[in-house]
Amino acid sequence: MEHIHWYPGHIAKAEKKLKEQINIVDVVIEVIDARLPQSSIYPDIEKLLKDKPRLILMNKADLADIEQTKNWQKVIKEKTKCPVLATCASDNKDLSKILNKVTELGQPKIIALVKKGLLPRAVRVMVVGMPNVGKSSIINKLIKKTKAKTGAKAGVTREQQWVRINPKVDLLDTPGIIPLKQEDQNRAYKLAFVDSIGENAYDVEAVADIFIKEVNKIYPDLLKEYYKLEDVEVNLVNIALKRNWIVSGAKADTKRTAQNILNDFRLGRLGRLTLDRYE
Repeated sequence: MEHIHWYPGHIAKAEKKLKEQINIVDVVIEVIDARLPQSSIYPDIEKLLKDKPRLILMNKADLADIEQTKNWQKVIKEKTKCPVLATCASDNKDLSKILNKVTELGQPKIIALVKKGLLPRAVRVMVVGMPNVGKSSIINKLIKKTKAKTGAKAGVTREQQWVRINPKVDLLDTPGIIPLKQEDQNRAYKLAFVDSIGENAYDVEAVADIFIKEVNKIYPDLLKEYYKLEDVEVNLVNIALKRNWIVSGAKADTKRTAQNILNDFRLGRLGRLTLDRYE
């Protein structure tokens, strides 16, 4: 199995920045990928957050298996003791539900400030998550067309910009990126499937090979039917030949095929798939 390589030099810097951001907010929204509800949730996030309240958003739910999403919502809620909502960045129907939950989670902090004789203020919230789970899309969804930045806060780093979402919620307009620090290669491959790991860290053909095996285990006939392979094995060579993706010497262009298969999955062309299974 081709190994996925990590670059630990960036991790300490990223963690330091994330901790600084977390220190200045009242509530954290963690965004995970609904297609990988277990693999895209950060295992050590409680250490980073300490006692900060957390709302978990299962983003890209429109690309995930509906029943699996419902099951994982319950499981993650029970395990983390945090509220969990399924969402997708393109649909604003659940916007009020998200903001109500953020306001509710932030209330103890505001009440504590008032008890100290301070005036009540808006709940300060930030969005965190692994790369490419849709943090920026969620921020844009929360902001909608509101671009009125409220500027620096007292006691808060000047570079931090805040957007007033409503009278009760201020949003830090930059996402907190959780660094990819883990040695579990199975999890790493799954994160590569959804483009959470840069392509420089892995071999695209090796990742696509493993993707095909994973999908065949869970959805046995899906790839065979989608790529119209009939009676041949589902693999990079046969898909390339079927699509007529050929390089010189009449050989299958397996690299191009691998990139296309992963893109078909990432863009939802293969249907609603969840690759972390809860049975």
